[in-house]
Amino acid sequence: MTTYDAGEFTLEKVREYVWEMPQEGDMRVPARVLASEELLDEISDDLSLQQLKNTTHLPGIQQYALAMPDAHQGYGFPVGGVAGIDAETGVISPGAVGYDINCGVRMLKTNLTYSDIQGREEQLVDALFEAIPSGLGGGGVVQTDVDTLEEVLTRGVEWALDEGYAVEDDLAHCEDEGVRPGADPDAVSKKAKDRGRQQLGSLGSGNHFLEVQRVTDVYREDVAESFGLSEDQIVVLIHCGSRGLGHQVCTDYLREIEQTHQGLLSQLPDKELAAAPAGSHLAEAYYGAMNAAINFAWVNRQLIMHRTREVFADVFDRDWRDMEMELLYDVAHNIAKKETHTIEGEDRELFVHRKGATRAFPAGHPEIPAAYRDVGQPVIIPGSMGAGSYVLRGGEHSMAETFGSTAHGAGRLMSRTEAKNTYWGEDVQDDLRDQEQIYVKAESGATVAEEAPGVYKDVDEVVRISDELGIGDRVARTFPVCNIKG
Repeated sequence: MTTYDAGEFTLEKVREYVWEMPQEGDMRVPARVLASEELLDEISDDLSLQQLKNTTHLPGIQQYALAMPDAHQGYGFPVGGVAGIDAETGVISPGAVGYDINCGVRMLKTNLTYSDIQGREEQLVDALFEAIPSGLGGGGVVQTDVDTLEEVLTRGVEWALDEGYAVEDDLAHCEDEGVRPGADPDAVSKKAKDRGRQQLGSLGSGNHFLEVQRVTDVYREDVAESFGLSEDQIVVLIHCGSRGLGHQVCTDYLREIEQTHQGLLSQLPDKELAAAPAGSHLAEAYYGAMNAAINFAWVNRQLIMHRTREVFADVFDRDWRDMEMELLYDVAHNIAKKETHTIEGEDRELFVHRKGATRAFPAGHPEIPAAYRDVGQPVIIPGSMGAGSYVLRGGEHSMAETFGSTAHGAGRLMSRTEAKNTYWGEDVQDDLRDQEQIYVKAESGATVAEEAPGVYKDVDEVVRISDELGIGDRVARTFPVCNIKG
């Protein structure tokens, strides 16, 4: 097959698993989809391709707009989308980052094995659910005043270190060492700060979770060893973001940009792509506010990890250090960062928008923590609560092919409404426990139904494509033991 017919769109096969929508009309660049035909069938079943085409209209976009193998319809910009936009002549788009700024994942390692957990799953899942705030609304590990919150927004995980919620190694194993430069708390509205003050250290709702997992497969022994992973090992995966603060930042700037830059908006095929011209007041303000929200999210995940260490210490009656509960890595997947990339032989600074896409820098890249620089950046890709998750490393072709990016998860097949009409939450919980020995605890049955395994694409296929393309190489696979959700 040399072309793929997706109704009004015809994609041309560039090579295996790379499909291109040729540049035409007002498109500034072509659009590319990285997928197998099986995944293309699913991607073409919603508005993803139309949204990807719309993205090519953004001023300053370079090379091509990209959809990762897990792509699905989002707000304006597809989830699983990547766009590198010139940081001097282009734009920055809040919709191309998303409402949950720095939604991301972190993996916590332990020296426990699956046999240490067996028989204690219910005790552990109950203790985690009780200790870690989840669900809609307020409630967090810490409640802060405005001055403290502004310090969090400015300093990120450095604040958590000073307050005793982190150790030095936690910073060394986090993207950007847990502190995003250029954060401007003054650019974050009072309403956003008020929402965030009560939510610092909380999972939230929707697809956010904390999951205890066991390592079931190792694909690259040398890299796994560098990451500190081995078969049968227990790890903990935390997936959440910037909560109400990040959502409010996105809302505030979308509205302001729509009002201030109506001329630019009128040139775009979808107002949800509202963007501020690079160098403008709103572009600078949004970038500062976004970086502040990024820092908030890193602290949010850090506090959850801190509480997780305490729970494990209580349940297993051992100090968390004795269980070697160390951070493997924390990586964002809703973000726009200034990065330097080579475009037509010239180094250029770009706003790299990754919405539901993960940074995947290859070995040798200077922004990778020193511990991993020789093997490549860890990439963490969660699956559904009934399927495996994966640890990858940045692939050698990622910089040339995807602005140093790969997928961020399995990607949804069903809307939340459709999921609730298809599944009954208690049945899903019972089936997971009885058939897979996976223990799930959530605020409501509806939450479980919305996140049922059948709601998601095949994460094995998503990761296979990443590995085949050399943008993110498989290192290890994990499988759920117990899971808490909001």
